[in-house]
Amino acid sequence: MSKGLIGCGVVVVIALALVATGVGSYNRLVELDEAVDSAWSQVENVYQRRADLIPNLVATVKGAKDFEQETLTRVVEARAKVGQMSFESAPDAEQLAKFEAAQSQLSSALSRLLVVVERYPELKATEAFRDLQAQLEGTENRIAVERKRFNDATLAYNKTRRRFPTILLANIMGFDDKPYFEATPGAEQPPKVEL
Repeated sequence: MSKGLIGCGVVVVIALALVATGVGSYNRLVELDEAVDSAWSQVENVYQRRADLIPNLVATVKGAKDFEQETLTRVVEARAKVGQMSFESAPDAEQLAKFEAAQSQLSSALSRLLVVVERYPELKATEAFRDLQAQLEGTENRIAVERKRFNDATLAYNKTRRRFPTILLANIMGFDDKPYFEATPGAEQPPKVEL
């Protein structure tokens, strides 16, 4: 055999190995990107569940005599803002920040509503309100679980994307880093309890 033929064979083997590595890396990135999008869909589902409970909660609270209308208005407005945000796939960092801000406003308005309800024992005693409050609490737990799953899927994607030589292919093919859900500012500080 001639040295030229051996050299060509080596080049072909190296080229095939590079193509196989590239195809494998690309397929893995696609798989992980889809996992992030799927996890995002679940996040949206549980947030939508919360938004769907709000009209019933507002209707139940509206029935209370002399209830603070300003609080209800804030809840309704925050829900409307949240309803305007929708993404076909996992959001980029800027979109996620806007989404989190809108959801945080809704959470704050709901928390205020539940605090105000404490002053209305006849409302707290109704079965409809208790059921809605329990559903809302369960939904908040689901939100936390789905946000964690989204962050886990994002971690797997970002770790794979940043590995060499996958990062070269990722940059060429437009696979960008995915953002994480982060703690709400001030959430890391425990609330002050005054007795």
